[in-house]
Amino acid sequence: MAVKKNIDWLLLLLRLPATHSTERVAIWRKLKKSGAIQIQTSTYVLPDEPARYETFQWLTQHIRDAGGDATLVRAREIEGLSDQKLIEQFNASRAKEYAVLRDTIRAVTGRSKPSRNLDVRLERIRRQFREIKQTDFFNCAKAHDVEMLLRKVGKIESDTAASVKINARSYRGRTWATRPRPEIDRVGSAWLIRKFIDPKAKFIFVPKVRADRRVVSFDILDGEFSHRGDDCTFETLTKSFRVQDKAVHKIGEMIHDADLDDNKFERSECIGIDRVLKGWGREGLSDQEILRRGLQCFDALYAFLQRK
Repeated sequence: MAVKKNIDWLLLLLRLPATHSTERVAIWRKLKKSGAIQIQTSTYVLPDEPARYETFQWLTQHIRDAGGDATLVRAREIEGLSDQKLIEQFNASRAKEYAVLRDTIRAVTGRSKPSRNLDVRLERIRRQFREIKQTDFFNCAKAHDVEMLLRKVGKIESDTAASVKINARSYRGRTWATRPRPEIDRVGSAWLIRKFIDPKAKFIFVPKVRADRRVVSFDILDGEFSHRGDDCTFETLTKSFRVQDKAVHKIGEMIHDADLDDNKFERSECIGIDRVLKGWGREGLSDQEILRRGLQCFDALYAFLQRK
């Protein structure tokens, strides 16, 4: 493995509070989530990068506020631990996490009878994979194994969904339900529904799926249309209803990258729209108003792409 030259390190030296067990557990979980490795009883290490520095700064303050003690140190080298050795320890830690994920994928997909909530469980696994990748600072080789498994499962799911014939007419005149505080995938999917499936579609926002045949659920737990394989909900709807429109497929790529943050298509156009939608939510706009404004954004984006 080629080692980067001049790697700088962040060391967090800490003493957790003797009491307040709840705080101790919370701090330990945040350390684990940060991707830091432990090199001594009370010393944790991360590569010196702005985002990692901010994480350790925040943890330092949290530990002090909880009654413990913490010191954050920058180091060019750590005596007794070469850069190569530290990288190997980071990769070994990530390899264990990837191995657990790999075994979980095989367990949930290897059953003779597919789980009722297979889509939900696989989406949870994909989210966990993305979280591990965020702390995979030195590109652990085991990530490739999990990625290939997920792609294989995603292709099977996508091909299965594409082979199912849907009568679009049966979805007209119905109400579509999704989660509150709509963001890029939900707003984009609503635009697709009204543009290509039912111009008079009505939308409601609910915390969970309703047992009502008149209501079609999307981008929600146990919903009729949601993430499938590597696809976001917008892509699932596009394939399910066989929308053959080049501009729509481009928008699907944009929404995919903004929603899943995996840079699959290397498109960043919808990241700005997603931030605007989230901003409107923080301003306290109603779900219906966020949707109304978001639909206008997608109308404009679609018009722009058609002229290109």
